[in-house]
Amino acid sequence: MNADARRIAHLDMDAFYASVELLRYPDLRGQPVVIGGRSIHRPATLADGSRQYARLRDYAGRGVVTTSTYEARALGVFSAMGVMKAAQLAPDAILLPADFDAYRHYSRLFKQAVVDIAPKIEDRGIDEIYIDLSEHEEETRLLALRIKQAVRDATGLSCSIGVAPNKLLAKICSDLEKPDGLTLITHADIPVRIWPLAVRKINGIGPKANEKLAALGILTIADLAHAEPGLLQTHFGRNNAEWLHRVARGMDERPVVTSAEPKSISRETTFERDLHARHDRDTLSGIFTGLCTRVSDDLRRKGYVSRTIGIKLRFADFRTVTRDVTLNAATADPVLIRRAAGECLRRVPLEQRIRLLGVRAGALSRPGEEGAGHAGTQHELLLGG
Repeated sequence: MNADARRIAHLDMDAFYASVELLRYPDLRGQPVVIGGRSIHRPATLADGSRQYARLRDYAGRGVVTTSTYEARALGVFSAMGVMKAAQLAPDAILLPADFDAYRHYSRLFKQAVVDIAPKIEDRGIDEIYIDLSEHEEETRLLALRIKQAVRDATGLSCSIGVAPNKLLAKICSDLEKPDGLTLITHADIPVRIWPLAVRKINGIGPKANEKLAALGILTIADLAHAEPGLLQTHFGRNNAEWLHRVARGMDERPVVTSAEPKSISRETTFERDLHARHDRDTLSGIFTGLCTRVSDDLRRKGYVSRTIGIKLRFADFRTVTRDVTLNAATADPVLIRRAAGECLRRVPLEQRIRLLGVRAGALSRPGEEGAGHAGTQHELLLGG
């Protein structure tokens, strides 16, 4: 199959969490809405049946924005931003707590709607999938429009789709005409549609790599496509330089993988206030045991055992450390996971207060299987992204 004969779609739900909330609270349509508060920020129903919403200006704490409506984004509020910072930018924006049970429900609905039309999908998270349309006889635009309508019928939500000869380009294209967009390109369109974009639009180029490229005067994908290979190799190494050279020209042979094994299962929590290992020992111990139990429950529910148990700590100064240990035998037992995670914890000096605590189970396998887990195949030059 030649390069342009492949038809790979990337479907991305539009402002997914916020859009689900607008189904529940349609009176908020057209307003700046931020998802990221705690349960205390749920709307209150007044005596006359109207709702009273929390505002960003009323927030106090160290939570982060999960997502925001496009109206809030126009005010500079984006996901992963601290809620307090968001409150400075948009104090009158509505604040709603996240409801992940609802988001997972709508995620299942939209994916099933797609599978009913085009069953070859790769699940990339709660709000995005890749779809291989190569074997469908229907004209590409009509097929993509039919998928978009099926998603809307099943969920009441809009999505954006990019269709291209490969996953790399499809991912870029799905973001070009949001919301409710549909973008189709071939390799011949790359110089006009792709090259003028910033290099950070390439999935896999993270903030640090973007900074290094900018320091070299490489700002657009066109700059990267025309960069001297020797320059890239000097600053990124041979393998990364070759990858950068290829993706800048829209080259990507990765298949749509219809089933994928997870590489790890983890649970973590960010505290409302920094906790001290000695002064808050009982609180930390309870949280730590709870995380280990939740990881154990996740392993059992998904049918895995783990041979590598690890921890993640983020201190008050935002320094992050990880430690892990390999077990003699794979397990999903919460007691053994807690013991192994505790061993990791004892290897970390705990003089500073702790902001975040996490527990991770890696090297996954099915019970009774030999082996040490699953390796990823996608090249990533995240460099801190």
